[in-house]
Amino acid sequence: MATASAEPRSGVAVAALRRHVVATQGYAARARRGTRAEVGRTIAQLGCVQLDSVTAVERAHRLTLGARVGTYPRDSVSKLLAKGQVFEYWAHEACLLPVSSWPLFMAEMRSREHPWWGPVIERDPTLHREVLDAIRERGPLGSRDFEGKSGGAMWQLKPAKRMLEALWTAGELVICGRRNFQRLYDLPERVLPAEVLNAPMPSAAERERLLVEQAVHARGALTLSAVVEHWRLRGGVARIRGHAGHLVEEGRLRQLTLDDGGADVLVPPGDLREDGSAAAVLLSPFDNLIWDRPFTERLFGFKHVIEIYKRPHERVYGYYVLPLLFGDRIIARCDLKTERDADRLRLRALHPEPKVRWTAGKDAALEKALARLAGLIGVSSILREA
Repeated sequence: MATASAEPRSGVAVAALRRHVVATQGYAARARRGTRAEVGRTIAQLGCVQLDSVTAVERAHRLTLGARVGTYPRDSVSKLLAKGQVFEYWAHEACLLPVSSWPLFMAEMRSREHPWWGPVIERDPTLHREVLDAIRERGPLGSRDFEGKSGGAMWQLKPAKRMLEALWTAGELVICGRRNFQRLYDLPERVLPAEVLNAPMPSAAERERLLVEQAVHARGALTLSAVVEHWRLRGGVARIRGHAGHLVEEGRLRQLTLDDGGADVLVPPGDLREDGSAAAVLLSPFDNLIWDRPFTERLFGFKHVIEIYKRPHERVYGYYVLPLLFGDRIIARCDLKTERDADRLRLRALHPEPKVRWTAGKDAALEKALARLAGLIGVSSILREA
């Protein structure tokens, strides 16, 4: 990063930056009901919202959005996708993004390489043509719609699903909604606004500057390595260092030194925010606030661990653990499970952070956070085993 335009190196307090970062995330201060429009605005403010298929508590994107919007209509994301106001694409991982960001990913789409399976489209041009023709003629389809349709090996699920995913990655299809969380694919011109599809593709330098700037505005403060993690950029810090320096020189971002002696951070122009709430919020394990684990540990003293993929005897905290944010501190980890047949949310284990003294006030805050979460999920009771 540039140093000539950086802040004086007296060092901003980590605590002040932490409060600013939490305030930037826009968590709801209380239980509330949100609207579909608020969901769309929140996706735009966050830049991207990670998707994940695990349903132990609730879908990851619903946890992330609900923490900020409140309880909102379950069909909101599907409706926003169908209206072309948001789209799904590879960002941090598979994510929801505002449609205005489509041009930033045009270059990746044109590579036509699936990140896992390589040149799927080029390997099977017949299947490519058949899938596109089917969707063009029949409207939005999911992978299940192709099972056994033509009686040939071509239409078995695995090849068809891979082709659909490859065409989505290449921008030849978009996801226009979900059917029981299964993606529905359609032609971009039937879903997205023409001005977005016809927008000029930014140069590589323009794209990378915009990605740096958007990530910092969305997260409040990031190191260069945390910007890379935000978008999972190939090429590492070296790829964006010069662009970040130019953004600082132009006054579009500021560079701050912190009092802990760690790497400098980028923040938006203006004063650091202090308007966060003291509400308690249970965070998705995939919440934007905690994407970059080293930065999370630096700001919060919290070592984020996801143990879904560990064997039961290897887990320390539990299968699906939600960090509990109280004010500007992460004070506990909650091992939770939604028991839909019993219509309840079950707290299986509570792990206060090592330096946190658990008090009646913190327990009352946890109760409110659990009630908010139960409302989002749509269950009527809470069972506490801890």
